[in-house]
Amino acid sequence: MTETHRTKQAEDRWNWLWEWANPVKFMSLSGKILPWVMGLCALTLLPGLIWGFFFTPEAVNFGSSVKIIYVHVPTAMLAINIWVMMLVASLIWLVRRHHVSALAAKAAALIGLTMTVAALFTGAIWGEPMWGTYWAWDPRLTSFLILFLFYLGYMALWGAIDDPDTAADLTSVLCLVGSVFALLSRYAVNFWNQGLHQGASLSLDKQENVSDVYWQPLVLAIVGFSLLFVTLLLLRTRTEVRRRRTHALETRERMADA
Repeated sequence: MTETHRTKQAEDRWNWLWEWANPVKFMSLSGKILPWVMGLCALTLLPGLIWGFFFTPEAVNFGSSVKIIYVHVPTAMLAINIWVMMLVASLIWLVRRHHVSALAAKAAALIGLTMTVAALFTGAIWGEPMWGTYWAWDPRLTSFLILFLFYLGYMALWGAIDDPDTAADLTSVLCLVGSVFALLSRYAVNFWNQGLHQGASLSLDKQENVSDVYWQPLVLAIVGFSLLFVTLLLLRTRTEVRRRRTHALETRERMADA
């Protein structure tokens, strides 16, 4: 096989991938995937939460408050990873100008904001009995608060600009800047030894993991929350695609009337 032929095959594979950024194909594919993702979400999220909250024992040193991890850990992980997903989608928009990627980033923002609020709220509930305070200017907590403000700013910027392409450009740049704080939120415990926040609940190092009795339902809850995000993302992105179509039709009608 010649080098030219291999290059042609690689280009064909990438072109096949980029074809799904076409709004028509995206709507068709997402419509077929949605029922399956929703079903898997129900089969993992509900059992994970029920198992964790009702069928795990109280911790020796933490009591029943340890069960907040079944909401706090998944939402905290998603708050960061959703921003990373928005970053990837924004880069695709800036480089390839695929509208679905920009709309997917926009659709993900409200979900990410909700996850960030849930993580901050459940973290406060956990922090009061553990640390004696609902809030401390801990490195990870502070960077999470800043991430929350970036989510708000990102959504406000989308709402403040009428032209969707200009809004996509500016919010993509904002997403690049906010990614610094997303990374700080993820690795703050590693960067700074001081601070109240403990290390990761899940790790490749078994000694750092929570006990199996908590770890197993926690993994199920994380999978369930992740599938919930995919479900909401597909639903909201489909709505954004329809909204963009409506905006384009209205603009065309106004130009025709003029």
